Amino acid sequence: MEDYPRTLDELEMRFSSEEECRDYLFALRWPEGFVCPRCQGRAAWPIAAVRYECVGCGYQASVTAGTIFQDTHKPLTTWFRAIWWVTAQKNGASALGLQRVLGLGSYQTAWTWLHKLRRAMVRPGRDRLSGRVEVDETYIGGPEEGADGRYTEAKSLVVIAAQEDGPGIGRIRMRRVPDASGPSLLGFIQDAVEPGSIVHTDGWETYKGLPKLGYEHATTKIRGQLELAITMLPRVHRVASLLKRWLLGTHQGAVSKEHLEYYLDEFTFRFNRRASKHRGKLFYRLLQQAVEVDPQPYQAIIKHIRSGPPKLPPVGPT
Repeated sequence: MEDYPRTLDELEMRFSSEEECRDYLFALRWPEGFVCPRCQGRAAWPIAAVRYECVGCGYQASVTAGTIFQDTHKPLTTWFRAIWWVTAQKNGASALGLQRVLGLGSYQTAWTWLHKLRRAMVRPGRDRLSGRVEVDETYIGGPEEGADGRYTEAKSLVVIAAQEDGPGIGRIRMRRVPDASGPSLLGFIQDAVEPGSIVHTDGWETYKGLPKLGYEHATTKIRGQLELAITMLPRVHRVASLLKRWLLGTHQGAVSKEHLEYYLDEFTFRFNRRASKHRGKLFYRLLQQAVEVDPQPYQAIIKHIRSGPPKLPPVGPT
């Protein structure tokens, strides 16, 4: 059963201490009870107030180790307030706004926290889109002289998949890609769309490889006619328009090319949950995912490094 606060007052009353926050994280990370990160054992002794020692292998773990909260110097109560504020902002959150709301000492801390949370907005093993799915690309960035067609150097090429839901838009997926080649576009579709689905695209040559990958391919030849593209592939163009408006409005367009994919993750997280009736459910989902992703050190964030597969913890107590 999903358990989350419905209002800010409820959040403040329920999570007023570190112990209450740790207990909540424990239930999210180990809903069936403690599981040793090293040997998968299920029996453990509590060590002090924050650690558990596996009875089987002696490995010591905390509820925050191996999550985005690892090595934090700030209270979990502050993190919980930050996550509530981020998920409560309908149009997205800025680092400056987070710094002001929480009274953080530096802009860098607020910026880092937001990027840690953006990396938790992609659920590991999330379901692929299915049914009938529109796919097209768009550019993010200002005008570029000399750029023609799908080729560009200064702007970022973003491929978008939008699941049809009657006349409306279901779930979406997005990715920044280096080019419009087969490995880039078809690789994205394989990751984002379930085989057997109908993939609707324009007449770009690359997409002709879809049937060999197990997809039914519906094609509309557009040849640069923007009005026709908007009419025939309305969902992806609507998503592209909303994305650009969001980047310009919430972030004043000040999103670097290197970090763009994480902003795409945030937009996708918010868009796919736009019909949620309770902000508290978004808070719950983001915390749930925050304990499933690897730690995100500051140095890795500024170097634009995505975390790889979970690493085996070191042998012995830590």
